[in-house]
This record gives sequence, C-alpha cells and structure tokens, in this order.
Amino acid sequence: MKLILKTTLILTLLISYNASASSYPARLGGKIGNGIANSVTGIAEIPKTIMIANRKEGVAYAATAGLVTGLVHMMGRTLSGAYDLATFIIPTKPIVTPDYIWQDFDTETSYRSTWQFR
Repeated sequence: MKLILKTTLILTLLISYNASASSYPARLGGKIGNGIANSVTGIAEIPKTIMIANRKEGVAYAATAGLVTGLVHMMGRTLSGAYDLATFIIPTKPIVTPDYIWQDFDTETSYRSTWQFR
C-alpha cells in the first residue's frame, strides 16, 4: 500500500510539474495530476483544518467544529479531484484553492464560484 501511495504521489508530481505550459496536452496532464493529487490527499484536510482552527479559536473549537469542517473539506477536495479526473478533457482550473493541499498548508481551503480555463 505504501508503495502504491509513493508511486501515485511521484507520478502526480511529474504530471503536474509542467502544468503551466500552454499546450493542450500539457494542460490535460496538469488537470489529471491535480485530480490524482486531490483525490489521494483529501484526507489531509482533517488535520490541516484542525490545526488552523486550533490557532484561531482554541482547542475546544478545533476538536469539535474544526473536525467537522475538516471532514467537509476532505469530501470537497476528494470529490473535486474525482471530478477533475472525470473531466480531464476540458482543461479548467481546480475548484479547490489552494490547488494542492501542500501548496499553502496554513491557509484555509476555499472553493472557486466559477470555472476558469487554464
């Protein structure tokens, strides 16, 4: 299982590395990489949200509302990644911000209200 996870993350990084390129295949590869990364790392939203809530509101809030918010963000990021994988033919920007969970771990997850092309 660890080997599969490591391989998936390495492939995701390689695919998403050239996501800023302007060619159509590169934009498709970026969307596939983003979809894989968000589908696999959605579970990390729970500790991320708990840590952010703990810094802002304290331990009691983080243990209750932070946990529930983390579960919601986990489902949002995972489903957004699955959506990106299902619609990789249309090169749009990810709905979730930040695009990858590791980009800015101290920023709360948010969602774009409109679709934007890459």
